[in-house]
Amino acid sequence: MTRPLIVTLLLDEEAQQRFDRLREAHFPPERNHLAAHVTLFHALPGEELATVDADLAAAADRPPFPVQVTGVRSLGRGVAYTLASAELAELRAGLAAAWAPWLTPQDRQRHAPHVTVQNKVDPAVARALHADLSAGFVPEVVPARGLGLWRYLGGPWEPVAEHPFRPGGRTPSR
Repeated sequence: MTRPLIVTLLLDEEAQQRFDRLREAHFPPERNHLAAHVTLFHALPGEELATVDADLAAAADRPPFPVQVTGVRSLGRGVAYTLASAELAELRAGLAAAWAPWLTPQDRQRHAPHVTVQNKVDPAVARALHADLSAGFVPEVVPARGLGLWRYLGGPWEPVAEHPFRPGGRTPSR
């Protein structure tokens, strides 16, 4: 069986670096195999790579859009920044409809976009970080720059493709 595929939203470089620094500082090093990321789909069938890649290329034919960083969320044993974007919700819903037969129960759930900066720690450690990050939190807007396609390798991910949004791309209809 082919390894599953993962789809992520790619954020602009400045935001990516900031989230990466937080993840490096607070994620257990022995478990931190990945850069900070916004997962859109967790496990698409690897044998559908050509279709998934083509669908992502088509979906990325649109202008970049803003994503709001709306808060700090407790994960119980970790902490994440919550995100909100009508454009992201619409883009993901379109892909989910196209890929409905392939979606796992996790990918069929309501999507709650976020960036995890800590996970798999003692709940007291997570509560302390949540309190610290919440105390200094200021909402902001970061640009989304494209879609990423990855192959899951049982921990680490292998990059497969990046599909940047195009400033001159079609504007999705509402």
